[in-house]
Amino acid sequence: ELAEAQKRTEARIEELAEAQKKTEEKMTSLEQKMGELAEAQKKTEQEIAKLTRGLRQNRKEIGGLARSVAYALENEAYRHLPALLKAKHKIELLERIIRCDVNGEEINIFAKAREDGREIYLVGEAVLKLDDMAKLRQVWKKVEVVKEEFGGEVRPIIVTHFAKPAILEKANKAGILVVQSFEWI
Repeated sequence: ELAEAQKRTEARIEELAEAQKKTEEKMTSLEQKMGELAEAQKKTEQEIAKLTRGLRQNRKEIGGLARSVAYALENEAYRHLPALLKAKHKIELLERIIRCDVNGEEINIFAKAREDGREIYLVGEAVLKLDDMAKLRQVWKKVEVVKEEFGGEVRPIIVTHFAKPAILEKANKAGILVVQSFEWI
């Protein structure tokens, strides 16, 4: 019986040794795959870093393009606003419209004007798309800076390529003159 038990034990030890060998082979294979995954992860991170740099560059270029288009809108506004303001809004410019800085605040549209016989300052922004309340708040901030610096009456204005109807209505209710570029064509 002992001899038979010894044979079974030896057979069991051989099975365990074989299982151990297979486990070691699987572990080696797993370690190799983990190494491959780590390498793939490293390459993925490098590619993501390249994409991120490219995206930043694209954003920078698009931002530059957007600024160029906005400046072009401003420049067209300087040419077309005087006649439009006089004909449609009875506002006569006393000085040409300029872009300036007042106490650190960039003012896109600034000019002395006359409205209903009163001298006023025309103060505003040129924005490609009037689509949120933040742009109305920007104009009011500029109005306050000009009032603080020069005193007098200020007429807020926004020149835009397109105004969303709801924001246009709020601007009109707030007393902000909105001129859309199609109006001067």
